[in-house]
Amino acid sequence: MSEHSSTASGMRRKPRQARSQERVNRILDVAEELFASQGYAATTTNAIATHAQVPIGSLYQFFPDKTAILQALALRYAEKLHQELATIDEGELAKLSLSDYVNTLIDTTDRFFTENPSYYAIFMEAQGTIRELEEIDEATDAKLIQDLASSLANRDARLKPADYEAIAFVLVKTIGTLLWLSLSQEKTFRQRLVKETKRIALNYLKSYFS
Repeated sequence: MSEHSSTASGMRRKPRQARSQERVNRILDVAEELFASQGYAATTTNAIATHAQVPIGSLYQFFPDKTAILQALALRYAEKLHQELATIDEGELAKLSLSDYVNTLIDTTDRFFTENPSYYAIFMEAQGTIRELEEIDEATDAKLIQDLASSLANRDARLKPADYEAIAFVLVKTIGTLLWLSLSQEKTFRQRLVKETKRIALNYLKSYFS
């Protein structure tokens, strides 16, 4: 965990030893489970410390309050999503048809949501109530927009940088919003919404890269 991510997460201090990092990870793992099963509002730092089998004082060495734990979880999810998308080979991605390109991007993002069901359970409750989470969301989207703009430029270099940025902005916000909304739907309709999201993204990109 970098010094930057520690500061952004609201942590009191950065774990410098493997043992300390392991303790922080255990706190976050337990908090993730409790936030998802009991709700963020109903979960206390004492409960997190008890289930993580760490003294409450040790928890407070790293996290000043429950909000800081939630911030750290949000950053961990954001980093995981970036890692998922980063595993897609950029050279191979540039060779894909536009349809396969869209499918790869959206399927990877949808798989992240599917494999991390606690993400929706936790952040749906806290959405719009904690300013720090909104800042993390904006920073996450900004990184995704930057990466997608670069990816589109690698596919086709005919447009201006401002065009790639605008296209990436529309795609990230549209895909993110629709996939987020799909998580509250029953399975069959959710799958339909993923397909519709692909249709929207593909037709939008075709208007620029036909």
